[in-house]
Amino acid sequence: MFTAFKRFFAVFIAFLLQVAFAICIRIFFRNYAFLIDVVFKVLSVFIVLAILKDSTKLSNDVPWIIIILLFPIFATILLVTLGKNYSRNKLMKSIVEEEEKSLKYLKQDTKIMDSVEKNYLTNLKYINAVTNYPVSTNNKLEYYATGADFYESLLKELKKAKKYIFMEYFIINKQSEMWDGVLDILKEKASEGVIVRVLYDDIGSIRVLSPKFPNELKKYGIDCITFNTLSPLKGIFMNNRDHRKITIIDGKVAFSGGVNISDEYINKKERYGIWKDNGIKIVGDAIWNLTVMFLNMWNANRSEDKDISKYKYDFTDDLNNGYVIPYPDGPLDEELVGENVYINMINESKKYLYIMTPYLIIDTDMINSLIRASKRGVDVRIIVPGIPDKKIAYTQTTSFFKVLHDNGIKIYKYKNGFIHSKVFLSDDNKSVVGTINLDYRSLYLHFENGIYMENVDIIKDILKDFETTFKECNIITSKDLKANFIKRAWQSILRLFAPLF
Repeated sequence: MFTAFKRFFAVFIAFLLQVAFAICIRIFFRNYAFLIDVVFKVLSVFIVLAILKDSTKLSNDVPWIIIILLFPIFATILLVTLGKNYSRNKLMKSIVEEEEKSLKYLKQDTKIMDSVEKNYLTNLKYINAVTNYPVSTNNKLEYYATGADFYESLLKELKKAKKYIFMEYFIINKQSEMWDGVLDILKEKASEGVIVRVLYDDIGSIRVLSPKFPNELKKYGIDCITFNTLSPLKGIFMNNRDHRKITIIDGKVAFSGGVNISDEYINKKERYGIWKDNGIKIVGDAIWNLTVMFLNMWNANRSEDKDISKYKYDFTDDLNNGYVIPYPDGPLDEELVGENVYINMINESKKYLYIMTPYLIIDTDMINSLIRASKRGVDVRIIVPGIPDKKIAYTQTTSFFKVLHDNGIKIYKYKNGFIHSKVFLSDDNKSVVGTINLDYRSLYLHFENGIYMENVDIIKDILKDFETTFKECNIITSKDLKANFIKRAWQSILRLFAPLF
């Protein structure tokens, strides 16, 4: 923890130095202060006009516009210094290059796409069109309603590894029983000649891992990469985290969902009451999508694989079971894929739409889609935590309750503790399970992954999980929404600046 504090402190000092430099420049040219103010005010207007011209998500850009107009000098310098010019960042450029290289490995079965077209499965078409990741039908799936069930299955499959194990996680907690169980198997497999690769996010794991962690794993023959290491010089790029949770074993089995590698996820350690999470296991062709995602990120950090097709396993068994498409989402995409998939589901829902999410910090597009669904008679229900993990994020979440409740949307608070699951379910035939929260960080800033499914047999298990969880919740009433002026004002301020964080 002390190491994490020191690293954050170094970044904070670097930021203060940048601000101090800007102030010094102004003091040095103080005799021209009026002229400088005029120049920056004019420049700020042009910047705002440029933002408005290119904006596809105005609710996300409004905070920048307000800050630029109120503080033209400071905000313009900040925007130029920290603006999202990904072409200046080596890692981001490498990710784009790897994604382009991988397109040749993503082949869509035309018969499957003909079936998608014939049955008007528009969200499958959308995901395939914008990501180039293929839809598959030859899969067997298992859904886990708890982190403990997920973990038990994960250990069982890791023990079967013969060729390789790939693991990519936002959080790996070295001081946890969960990691101990995984590490024992990884060490054994590495000693047997199995390729073991571990990729984790630096800020996600900064409180529980030291910078020496990759070298510690190297002693056991395990390759490890830290994603986007915290640095005082990276500016806004520090906001772009790897929030994915993926394990792939020999190309034969893959896992994903909300579960990180730490004891609270399996309720071995209590944080915020009972930790409600979920996971999913895939056996079948859809694994290749997750494999390509992992290898894109791995090779963007450390170029090792000239030909990734060697990691593909060809399934000969007939596992025909609905449509499955694991898909990536990230800040480098031209579209907000994660949010658009969710909105498409909302817009297509006819009978019901059920959602589990740890955070509910959404833009106007999402709000209006949910309201329209409710007004056309869809039973819209959203489960959020009863015990929050972050007070500010929870205050932002509660600020959306009234507008949703007043338009017929039912909000459920999980009274036993914290909801970490990220699940959408609609009409007994569509579902998304993955890592994508309903907040600006997941929808705009993080690298994420989702698994979209239609007409698969585990839909019934996901529905059962929702039905069980509803019984463990308190539904929000009009009485619960009463708030004084100060609380409403604080909620409004936090909502306004949510896209900046």
